[in-house]
Amino acid sequence: MTDFLVAHFNLVRGLHILAVIAFMAGMLYLPRLFVYHTRAVPGSQMDETFKVMERRLLKGIINPASIATAVFGLGLILADAQIRGWDFLLQPWMVAKLAALVGLYGFHGFLSASRKRFERGENVRSEKFWRMVNEIPFVLAIIIVISVTTKYLNH
Repeated sequence: MTDFLVAHFNLVRGLHILAVIAFMAGMLYLPRLFVYHTRAVPGSQMDETFKVMERRLLKGIINPASIATAVFGLGLILADAQIRGWDFLLQPWMVAKLAALVGLYGFHGFLSASRKRFERGENVRSEKFWRMVNEIPFVLAIIIVISVTTKYLNH
């Protein structure tokens, strides 16, 4: 399996990047939907429309893209380990990336739980709160991208 990953490294990397784009698009859009959903009157047609949009975004785009991101990312790790050995996992750039990934997947879980609260009509967060947390995925993406693109700066 690792021989396949090494031989097709660029394909796996490309698929990983595409999955990340879909994952991030959804992670940036869902809190924005929550911003507008807070304005909807509970039980109204607008409230029901937001519930459908949020559920479809999470289950149809974010969740599958997050899984694909993880699968292809693990493929890249296995291929890198085959080529360079496992010690790259302890490099500062990888530690920073993995820490940001834990934050991103944790935020994904938070958004998923929040969507369920909206679904039940139990949201207690304000429009202002959702506007502020809408920036979290992008900040984490900045950390991830900068850590990866500068990993060999001092080598």
